[in-house]
Amino acid sequence: MLRRTLIASAGALAAPAIVETANAQSKFDWKQAKGTKLEVNFGKHPSADVMQAHQKEFEELTGIKVGSEQVPEQQQRPKVAMELTTGRPSFDVVSISLHVQKKLIEKGKWMEDLRPYIKDAGKTNPDFDFADWSPGALKYGTASDGTLHTLTHLPDFWMVYWNKALFAEKGLSFPKTMDEMLDTARKLTDPAKGIYGFVARGQKNANVPVFTQIMLGLDKETLSPDGKSLQMESPEAIWAAELYAKLMRECAPPGSIGFNWNECQTSFMQGKIGMWLDGIGFSAPLVDPGKSKVVKDVGFSPMPAGPKARHSAMFCSGLCIPTASKNKLGAWLYLQWATNKQLSTEILGKGAGMPGRASPFRDTEVRKTSAFPGEWFDCAIECQKIVRPGLPEIVAVTEFRDVFGVALTNLISGGNAKDEMAKAMAAFKQVFDKENA
Repeated sequence: MLRRTLIASAGALAAPAIVETANAQSKFDWKQAKGTKLEVNFGKHPSADVMQAHQKEFEELTGIKVGSEQVPEQQQRPKVAMELTTGRPSFDVVSISLHVQKKLIEKGKWMEDLRPYIKDAGKTNPDFDFADWSPGALKYGTASDGTLHTLTHLPDFWMVYWNKALFAEKGLSFPKTMDEMLDTARKLTDPAKGIYGFVARGQKNANVPVFTQIMLGLDKETLSPDGKSLQMESPEAIWAAELYAKLMRECAPPGSIGFNWNECQTSFMQGKIGMWLDGIGFSAPLVDPGKSKVVKDVGFSPMPAGPKARHSAMFCSGLCIPTASKNKLGAWLYLQWATNKQLSTEILGKGAGMPGRASPFRDTEVRKTSAFPGEWFDCAIECQKIVRPGLPEIVAVTEFRDVFGVALTNLISGGNAKDEMAKAMAAFKQVFDKENA
């Protein structure tokens, strides 16, 4: 979604001559895998377009021949899993969706531990700057045993879009806490004028991240720290479910029980919504004068603090090296190159995705030429500091969303939080127990 309008002039952000920059960086030997061949498998994404556009530069820099393909994610995920299961994958580098596939690749022990590569000065460019990644994003790509199996990129942080004009009319400030968020949403809501203080996903399955974002404010995730039990009947889960229900019942527009992100986005762009909670990746149309009525009024903020913590729910993809790869050194050189600062800045500047690095968001040229205000960049930087996974790290994550999504939808219709969570737990227990047997 960011691709379309993030920058006024993509030409102003043409990446520096990446090959020249890399060659001039240091004595690092980019040619150490010269003469080898790599195969790269991407889920279809605009960021992959950028990497493929610069692919020849990598080949000139390293002497490695690269073949790459993009596959739509709904086909890519099962294809990747099937090939990794056989132990003979056709790729040496692969992109995965951590919010869907993390536990699956950990159970199969399919990916290389990247820590030894990072620590090896002979294999890692000194300008790699590993500290440029947010700790939360790196943790998402790390297994419980410490294995760093994924170099995270393309994170999507959850945050709040807010209408400054509607707030000003009521003399209100952006809320600092979740309790204030509910109070503010109530004050903004005026059905007679068609104005509502809040909107978020109500559609089953799609609505689960809204709930988990709220639950993170109690410093609680859906799984216990050891991953062996669900915490969906905990006092924190019930509190989060009740707050979700109050916001959606009392402050959201009619029909929002069936809303996914696109209906929420459309409603907000009409100027009749006070706050919209969702991913920052849906920002671009809001600042497009041809589509949005709130271009001059939209604000961007991290989620207000909950009773115990302030976090941003995160969804994220990453690049991995299969343990069965026949060219692991070349693959590691590719990962370093594909996530370098120049390419990361170009990806952000062209609206092709949210890079895993922090530095592109501070880039003066990107900020100066972007359609987004500085507030958007500041929001992204702050969210990077407080990210936590927005979904449980389990294999059956889709089934989890289906089951608990129904419970949340029932809450909007008047269901009781304790009863609905108990029914969902009973329905999901067999699936969860089988996975953890």
